[in-house]
Amino acid sequence: MAGFLEKLERACRTNQSLLCVGLDPVPERMPVPGIYEFNRQIIDATHDLVCAYKPNLAFYEAQGLEGLRALEKTLAAIPSHIPVIGDAKRGDIGPTAVAYAKAMYEVWGFDAATVNPYLGRDAVEPFLAYRDRGVFLVCRTSNPGAREFQDLISSPPFGGDPRPLYEWVALKAMTWNEAGNVGLVAGATYPDELTALRELCPDMPFLIPGLGAQGGDLERSVRNGADGRGLGAVLNVSRQVLYASADPGKFAAAARAVAQDIRGQMVQVLREMEAPWLSS
Repeated sequence: MAGFLEKLERACRTNQSLLCVGLDPVPERMPVPGIYEFNRQIIDATHDLVCAYKPNLAFYEAQGLEGLRALEKTLAAIPSHIPVIGDAKRGDIGPTAVAYAKAMYEVWGFDAATVNPYLGRDAVEPFLAYRDRGVFLVCRTSNPGAREFQDLISSPPFGGDPRPLYEWVALKAMTWNEAGNVGLVAGATYPDELTALRELCPDMPFLIPGLGAQGGDLERSVRNGADGRGLGAVLNVSRQVLYASADPGKFAAAARAVAQDIRGQMVQVLREMEAPWLSS
């Protein structure tokens, strides 16, 4: 992923981590008022434990202009060496896709973005054109309803054995990865499918949601999602870290403790896998 992948790997090595914290603020659950203040304390408490942060834009848009201003301040508070993934799952045609890509990469300045590939290459192309930024294509999502469409078996018009739709998305993503800036969103809640995707795309980075509150298995996610070097997996946890405590004076320390424990579990699995990049 050119610039993004290099930045991600540096953060992984520096912090000895595959953990991504999803900055998804819900005002009703926050122990302190103000989205920015809540996010700032989470960032201050965890920035040495993560390989990335992932704000989901829906949580900020839902708060109107105040939420967008909080997002702007949040992005400025994240240390510059840690990559930030804008989770918006954008996908549309022509000029709209161009505008979405400009917003994600130029206006907000995200290092990577999630993109819905359902409309085909021309809808993804404006994102691919930012060759130094990451494009995580929604492939095998973590929600229960994912099976309704993503598991449908189909054969492509150009021939080939029938496969589930999510596998065709992965194979198409490989052909679009001309600049090396394409990755996949693949949920931790479907570890067997994660294995299948890693076999199809051995070197492609995966954004793996679904750990923590959604019940994804951490060990299987690391083993099945990491590439042959023990890298290439960005394992996202949101609610479990953000809302570790409802105490206004202790929530940041509690978030750190949970993040530290999750990172420790990941490192233990990576050591068992003999990942060469980990420090002794």
